[in-house]
Amino acid sequence: MKVLPYFAVALAVAALPASAQFFEPKESFAVEVSLENSSLPRLAMHRNAITSLEVVGDYVIGGTSADSGLSPYLFAASLSRRQLELIFPLDEAVKGQRSIPGGFGRGPKGSLYAGTLPNAEGGSGHLLRVTVRDNRIEVSDLGVPLAGEGVFAVTANPDTDTIYGIASPSGRFFSFHVPDGKVGVYDETAPAASVRKLLSSYLLKPEDYLSRRLVADAAGRVYGSCPPGRLFRFDPAAAKIEILGDEVPSVAGRKGLGRVDAWATAADGVIYGANAADAQLFTIDAAAGKVKNLGKPAMMPRMKGIAFGRNGVLYGVNGSAPGYAHVFTYEAGSGFVDRGAPVFTMRTAGIEQGIPWRGFQRETMAASEDRRYIVMGEGEALSQLMVFEVSGSATM
Repeated sequence: MKVLPYFAVALAVAALPASAQFFEPKESFAVEVSLENSSLPRLAMHRNAITSLEVVGDYVIGGTSADSGLSPYLFAASLSRRQLELIFPLDEAVKGQRSIPGGFGRGPKGSLYAGTLPNAEGGSGHLLRVTVRDNRIEVSDLGVPLAGEGVFAVTANPDTDTIYGIASPSGRFFSFHVPDGKVGVYDETAPAASVRKLLSSYLLKPEDYLSRRLVADAAGRVYGSCPPGRLFRFDPAAAKIEILGDEVPSVAGRKGLGRVDAWATAADGVIYGANAADAQLFTIDAAAGKVKNLGKPAMMPRMKGIAFGRNGVLYGVNGSAPGYAHVFTYEAGSGFVDRGAPVFTMRTAGIEQGIPWRGFQRETMAASEDRRYIVMGEGEALSQLMVFEVSGSATM
């Protein structure tokens, strides 16, 4: 959540292609969530990096990460009213937590599931049920899935009311059946001692190599990555982990840095994944378990968010500090287009005239349920939501 120094921003701007410096679609807006200039709810600085996002109906529901020793938030912003409306300081439900890092899983009846990382080393992360109703955020503490471990990433199956997750720092995969609290733990995704030693020799921590997101296919099988650069699939029916033969696509010599940054599922059920280290987009054939590398949108690492719009186009963000992220699009047959750095107009109480809000670091991305809107969450000292409406074509 550090503000980039001026020289780093200037270099990043200079490196942008002149034809794709800024992404300014007509139907776009920024939702203010962090500037303390109105009576509306606001997220405090150093607790407001938006690391998890989901859209349920009209509400963008988010989870944040905080600096060490501080507690994060859950929040809800209205797309139609374009404003932050509800916040929930997590320490009101669970003490000692620092981050909601790994996305949301969808539960029954519009509920969401999330996991947390603890503030203290050796502390325990919790699983949460989050529901927005009656003009409030309701948070239920479902407990600790693995004692002494945090929850780094989650997804869920609403039909079976089961949460799936990656534990940190071990990297073990787990399942959590919500109705009875039964936990299943699988060691196959945890890196061997020799791999952990090698990764630590490069000063890499678990948050640098564990699967940042999980995704489920139409059959309910769950996909993620595990060191060094491997992909796995969990079959709930067989209660078994399978390490896929194909690995996370990577640049030669960088296999050990490969891990999944984001997932998105197309309307036809094809699963798209993003490699964090080299920002390479790929697909998984769920029937065969085969991986196809689609390439890179730009010469930058990280692809922290991808989502499909109603036009069938894949939208994503590519890049991270010390540079900053661009928006890109991908279409089968025509490939990648670098759309540039987003600049969206922010209007709210006190700034009714509107100001151009330029995002630098984006930590996550989500599409509305009808795929009309794409929402991006920032990871800055003053993090905001950036939203654009998807038109009928990729060119806006």
